[in-house]
Amino acid sequence: MRLTLKLLANLILLLVALSPLGHAAAQTQVFSTSAGPVKITPLYHASTLIEAGGKVIYLDPVKPVKFSEHPKADLILITDIHSDHMDPDSIKEISKADTEIFAPPAVVQTVTNAKPISNRETKTWGAWTIEAIAAYNLKRGPSDGKFYHDKGRGNGYVLTYGGKRFYFSGDTEGVPEMRALKNIDVAFVCMNLPYTMPPEEAADAVKAFHPKIVIPYHYRGSDLAVFQKGLEGTGIEVRVLDWYPQ
Repeated sequence: MRLTLKLLANLILLLVALSPLGHAAAQTQVFSTSAGPVKITPLYHASTLIEAGGKVIYLDPVKPVKFSEHPKADLILITDIHSDHMDPDSIKEISKADTEIFAPPAVVQTVTNAKPISNRETKTWGAWTIEAIAAYNLKRGPSDGKFYHDKGRGNGYVLTYGGKRFYFSGDTEGVPEMRALKNIDVAFVCMNLPYTMPPEEAADAVKAFHPKIVIPYHYRGSDLAVFQKGLEGTGIEVRVLDWYPQ
């Protein structure tokens, strides 16, 4: 009987771990700050859940995340107009009466209840400081003279809480604004072709601003081993998480 109960308990734990909610919880990263811990959970692609001080922040909430399994948002941050970053249905699902939304002006044209935040602008929200960092293509686009992400349209964000600085790149190549960042504790950096940049370019950009920890995200189809190899010997800790649960 004791063995049977143990097997049953192990089976339940396995089923929980394999569920979307269990998978997300297993990927959660916890970072200590002077204001208390910050929990960051990868949800899907660029969709991210951030929890600290009893507040819930979502970055780029989109399908196929099942938001009914997650808490409602106190703050939502959107980086760009594309459907893998801006999904009005998901925004509505996780919003409550007092949820605030910050987004680039191009997003506000669609998500009309969002407050605009432009490149180089800084806002304070509770215990957080939010800096909008330019995110754009330098050379890649659908045709000559056109870019997938125009300069000035999308944001990356640096979020500061309890003395720790967390950077989320948004859709971008290794632009000067990224390379000039200072004192980043944890960086979430995109890579995927043809829309942003390959892993070797991402690694080169990360070396320029040298965060303590880097976590690749928005990386579908990229060879993360190339990214890791590009940062060997730099002292930058690379953490690879699963942003594409089955």
